[in-house]
Amino acid sequence: MVKLGQSSFRRILLSRILLLSVPVLLVGEYVTYRKARSTLLETARQNLTESAVRKAETIEQWAKSLKSNLIGASENSMLQSVEPKDYQKFIAQLGQRLPAQVDCLQLTNLQTNQVIASTCGQQPIQSLPAKFWPQVQQQQALLDDKSVYISLSWPQQRQGKANDKKVALGAEDFPDASKEGRDSQVSLVLSAPVYIRRGNSRQLSYALSLQSALPVQTSAPKGSLAGYTVAIDQDGTILAHPNINRVGRNIDQEADADRLKSIVRRAIAGGTAFLHLFSFERNGVELLAGYAAIPSPSTKQENSKWIILAVSRLDYALSGLEEIQQVLFNLIVGLIAASIIATLYLSRDLARPLEKLRDYALKVDTEAPQTVPQNFQIREFNQLSEALNSMVQRLRSWAKELEVATKEAQVANQLKNEFLGNISHELRTPLNGIIGFIQIVRDGYCDDRDEEMEFLQRAHDSAMQLLNIINDILDIAKIEAGTFSMMLEVVDITQVLEDAIDLQTTQIEEKGLKLSLPAPHAPIIVHADPEKLKQVFLNVLSNAVKFTESGSISISVRLESRKNSANFNGSAESTTGPTDQSDWVVVTIKDTGIGIDPEQQQKLFQPFVMADGSTTRRFGGNGLGLAISRRIMESMIGSITLYSTGANQGTAVMISLPVNQQSSFYFHSPDLVTENGNFKC
Repeated sequence: MVKLGQSSFRRILLSRILLLSVPVLLVGEYVTYRKARSTLLETARQNLTESAVRKAETIEQWAKSLKSNLIGASENSMLQSVEPKDYQKFIAQLGQRLPAQVDCLQLTNLQTNQVIASTCGQQPIQSLPAKFWPQVQQQQALLDDKSVYISLSWPQQRQGKANDKKVALGAEDFPDASKEGRDSQVSLVLSAPVYIRRGNSRQLSYALSLQSALPVQTSAPKGSLAGYTVAIDQDGTILAHPNINRVGRNIDQEADADRLKSIVRRAIAGGTAFLHLFSFERNGVELLAGYAAIPSPSTKQENSKWIILAVSRLDYALSGLEEIQQVLFNLIVGLIAASIIATLYLSRDLARPLEKLRDYALKVDTEAPQTVPQNFQIREFNQLSEALNSMVQRLRSWAKELEVATKEAQVANQLKNEFLGNISHELRTPLNGIIGFIQIVRDGYCDDRDEEMEFLQRAHDSAMQLLNIINDILDIAKIEAGTFSMMLEVVDITQVLEDAIDLQTTQIEEKGLKLSLPAPHAPIIVHADPEKLKQVFLNVLSNAVKFTESGSISISVRLESRKNSANFNGSAESTTGPTDQSDWVVVTIKDTGIGIDPEQQQKLFQPFVMADGSTTRRFGGNGLGLAISRRIMESMIGSITLYSTGANQGTAVMISLPVNQQSSFYFHSPDLVTENGNFKC
């Protein structure tokens, strides 16, 4: 019956897929967009930082080159030999040989302070200092960087001749950026002394001066990550900027003064990184600025710095993001359209088979099922139809299995009850003996000291029996919990077997059983825990003695070769032939006792299980010995198997372990196992 508020499968499927796919697509587009923006922004930051370092190195090398060229020109021997009337020609030729960034070259007479030769007119480019250089210089003395007088020449706020350089940042940002280099940027003016040889000494006569504008980049086209150049002195004075109106101003007058001061502090401290600026061009325009510092070329103070910035607008650095955004938009529209179409077809293809199967399930008669719809395009629906067709048969088989499981549960419950009864009896019997023997001694009913010791010995034996039962229960609990541990070492299995036999000799003699032992032989080395291996032998021997009323117990030891793809002990010594063969030692303990029905044999290796309740009542025991023994042998890469032809036919238990090294012993006496591995009856 359809209830209110329910919807059809098609509508739910369509709405759920769209509600899931559309937000996922939108979130995916947003994440992709943010990731692309972050990547482009990080790339721009790194490039601007590297660009600032390169610009700083260029300016530093430029200043050093100017100094070295000026010193070389002032010490030129040609200047010593040229007549004063030819100085203009010499200066013109010298100006052509100097680097292209030298804007002006002048030779000034220091006696008259008159420019006597120049490449840029007779107007002095620098006021020369008085008494900066010594009047007389020794013949062998050479000029160095300290002999160069340096000053700054600030640009003039006037119209100049336009050049061909394109200013990509816009005229509203840099209204005077198209002026000539020496008129729009700070120029560095350097002067070096010229000493003329007069007799035996050299007299200071002239000063050779040159002027060169800072080699800065005044344009930063869209998409470029090099940025335009801004130079700031340590005191905050702007030395170079594409906007001539900014040159000479202090950063304190800028709207973004705090961030600019932070750049100056970090650069002076030795940092090279980047920072975002928000008002260094116009309000509302975000900039990225990489920065680096160089020693100031205009002063000889060691701690004086110039800070060089590579600046680019943020939207220019992220210009590639527009194309990515357009691609993402087209992609998201296409994906949404494709998702809607695919959802419509998917809902139809899924709904039709379900509707047919629903109709079949509503009409099917479980006693005589109708033909189930088949031949769907979707394999899973065909499988579902087959499942529905066989549902009745499977339900009937499940009913039978449930009946069998119920019987098995009843048997398990019976075994549990028998175990609880047996274990209570096994625990109570030695405990009652302990209490009784101790009470007799305590109450003084013993005639002498020997009788007291006899009762105490019996109490001790009962206590040890009780301890063994508890140890078995604890061992099986540890095994089930996976905490049962062993210490494997190299041991002689024959010695361990002899130790176990010695502990059972008294019980065997008390019952008058005949014990048949193997002939003396050489040691057989295995990798095992000696105490746990002895416990296995004791469990098997104890069972043999317990369940044998009369007759004999025979023990044999033999070596056999088994196929094996790997060495069991991790050593090549365990192999005796080809690489797929390994030697195993097999200890067989056979008795002539009560035997066991073949159908019951595998159950004996399960915890708390014995052949039947009558056996338990007759011989005692808790049904844990063989279960513990099998777990121990499996942990040592060995095995334990039991064979009996039937009741009162005796039992043989075979304990096998891989041999750790070559053994010279091969047991040649008649064996209990045939060549093909079957037990001899």
